[in-house]
Formats: sequence, C-alpha cells, structure tokens
Amino acid sequence: MSIKPRLNRFDLTMIVISLVIGMGIFATPADVANEAGGPWIFFGAWIFGGLVTLCGALTFAEIGSRYPNTGGFYKVYSYCYHPAFAFMINWVLVISNAASVAAVALIGSDYIRPFLLPASLQNATGTRIITIASVLILYVINFLGIKMSARVQNLLITFKIGLILLICLAVFKSEAYPAAVTVTHSFSTNKITAFGLSLVAVFFTYGGYQQTINFGGDIINAKSNIPKAIALGISVVIFLYLAVNFAYFKVLGIGGLQHTPALAAKMMGVLFGPTGYKITSLLLFGGVLAYVNVNVLANPRVYYAMAEDGILPPIFKKVNEKTQVQEFGMSFFVAATLVILFFVDTFSNMLKYVMFFDTIGLSVAALTIFSLRKKTKHLDKREIYTIGWFPLVPLIFILAYWFVTINIFITFKENPYAALICLACYALGLGIYYLGARKQKGSDKTE
Repeated sequence: MSIKPRLNRFDLTMIVISLVIGMGIFATPADVANEAGGPWIFFGAWIFGGLVTLCGALTFAEIGSRYPNTGGFYKVYSYCYHPAFAFMINWVLVISNAASVAAVALIGSDYIRPFLLPASLQNATGTRIITIASVLILYVINFLGIKMSARVQNLLITFKIGLILLICLAVFKSEAYPAAVTVTHSFSTNKITAFGLSLVAVFFTYGGYQQTINFGGDIINAKSNIPKAIALGISVVIFLYLAVNFAYFKVLGIGGLQHTPALAAKMMGVLFGPTGYKITSLLLFGGVLAYVNVNVLANPRVYYAMAEDGILPPIFKKVNEKTQVQEFGMSFFVAATLVILFFVDTFSNMLKYVMFFDTIGLSVAALTIFSLRKKTKHLDKREIYTIGWFPLVPLIFILAYWFVTINIFITFKENPYAALICLACYALGLGIYYLGARKQKGSDKTE
C-alpha cells in the first residue's frame, strides 16, 4: 500500500516546530555561553545553527520524498550504502538516544536537586543519584503496562505546558529586570574553536528536524509546501530561541548564563522571587520526566524492527501479551542509560558524546541525497520535493556538522578514553551485525 499525501502546509509547519522545540533550550544556553565567552559568538552560534538546521531539514525532506517508505534512517543507509554500515550507524544512534535521555535527565536533576538533597550532596554526585532514581522509577511504571505509561505521560506533559505558560508571564514583568551580571569567562581557546564548541549545544537544541525524512511522501503539493512549511517552521524556532536567549541574557548577563545551569528557574526566581524559582523547577522537572518516559516507551520499538530483520536476537521483539511491554528491550535501553550515567555525570560532558555520534550519523545520512538523486532520477518528473540551490544546501549542512565533529574530537584529547569509547561503540555495532547475520543465515539453511 503506497503512501498518500494527506498533510498540508500548516500540518508540516506544526510538525517541524514540535520536532525541534524540546527541553534543551532550558539548559543548553549555559553551555553555549561557557564555550562562546562573549555575546557576539553566543548569539552568532544560535543564528548560524538555525540556518544550518534549515539546510538540514530541507535535505532530509528531499530524502524522504525520494525514499518515502523508509520509516527512518535504517533502510536509507542500507539502500545507499550497505546493510552492515546501516546497522553500525543506527546501533550507535540507539546508544546515542540512551545518552540523550541521560543528558536530559541530568537537566531535570539540576533543577530539582536543591529541594531534595542536603548541602553535602549539592554536587555532581547528588545530580547522578536523582537522575538514576528518576530513570528507575519510570522504568517500573513502564513495566506495569503501556496504559499506565500513557497515563503518566499525559500527566507529565501538563507540567511542560504549565512551564511554557509561566515563562510567557515573564514578559509582563519586564520592568522588574535587575542589572545583569557582567562577569564573563575569558577565552581559553581561539575564536574559531570557541565558535565550533558553542555549536555542539546549539545543534543539540535544534535537533529533531531530521525526522522530516518520514514525511516526504505525506505532503500535499510537496514541491511547494515542503520548502515553505520547513522555512516557516524553522524561522519560528529561530525566533523563539533568540527571544528566550535574549531574555536570559538581559536578566542574567553573559556571566550569569555561564554560572547558571538551571536557567529557566533562575530567571523566574529573579522575576518572581523564591516561589517562582521553586514552581519553575518543579514544572521543568516534570517536563524532563515526560521526555524520559516517552523515550523509555518508544526506543525499544527500534530494537523490535532490528530483531524483525534478524540482526538482533528474537528476544528483542518479545512482547508481554498482557501489558504490551517489550520487557527485555525496555530493560536493555534503561540499562544502557544507567551505564552511561555511571561514566558521565554532567550534562556538558554527556552532550559531547551525544553530539559526536549525532553529527557523524546525520551528516553521513545527508550524504545519501547525492546517491538518491542518481538512483531515483525517474521521480524528478513527479510532484516530489527537490532542494533548490543544490548541492549548496546539503553541503552547508554536512560541512557544518563535520566542523563540529572535529572540534569535539579535539576536546577528546583531554580524555583519550572518550574517543576510544566512541570508536568501540561503532566496532561493537559492526560485530553484532555480522554475528546476527551469520546466525540468520544458519537458521535459513536448517529450514
């Protein structure tokens, strides 16, 4: 059954905005400020990151148009490269998803830590304790059944909506802004490196647009509506992110940004006092739990698809008939998240691991556009979306991501084991593929 276009321009615009705006904007500006060292690089990174994101979203939209039955990255890689390479990259992206969940959970723990733990645990250890406890509680809830998980998700998402509404109220108290903190960190690196490292957190915050790959065949009048919807959606995101960052900057100053991980709560505390700080912290923690919960529920589905292809063992697609829970798959994902938390205990360090994998994975995925254009030349006469300014648009995206990858790799020199861990993850994925393929081949022969 072929995909029929059903989504209009407004639908795709809302999808793009929803895919991009997550929890990162409530924490990553602190990391950007620390790497930037000054307001020009700080705001420049957010603007440049938005433009690169636009190029990436348009690129993945054409990939989705030319190969609409992929359902994601796995088969695009397989079609354009090799199944082994496809599995290796997607395996690492699955691990990266676990790291991303751990990173976002650390954000929430930073917000809630002052209210839960004594002074002796107001440190990285305290953050790790809260994070691990939160993940385990959600794991137990999800284990009880998909219905229970859905009810908890509905409750937690209201916290995120409440937080957004609360921050909007800050506009009406703009006259209460105090003098901003002006103390800044001096540059520890040259400006080019500072800019590159600033983009690590920026690209994490702009992430999600790559899922437009799944909607290329669903858009009515794709040639016209896709570029307009994506351009409008990303423009809205850029505007909102710049507005929020300007508010942070005006309230806290670049120095305040550098020293404040719990940005949203700190800003609300400045505007509305201790009560505003506490309410915002609780709401944001609820929003973080919503993100963690939905990922604990959704990511095992990726393992299910890989197990269906015979690459992962059959146990990964085993589902409890009563609760509809992938008990082993979910346990594996939670275990991966907890293992990562034992090795990395700060959001900034976690971010580098996540983005190292993502920048490689997404840039290599974007390269498939050149192969797809040759393999699907017959589609050019149909109503599919094709990028204007080709090949400049995808090249801007790919080169920008490689620039960030190189800068992350440079920072890994301070910790050589970090680079080895990343490379070992790729090697492990390759080994799992060939082991699974060999077993699958053996079972086919016996049948």
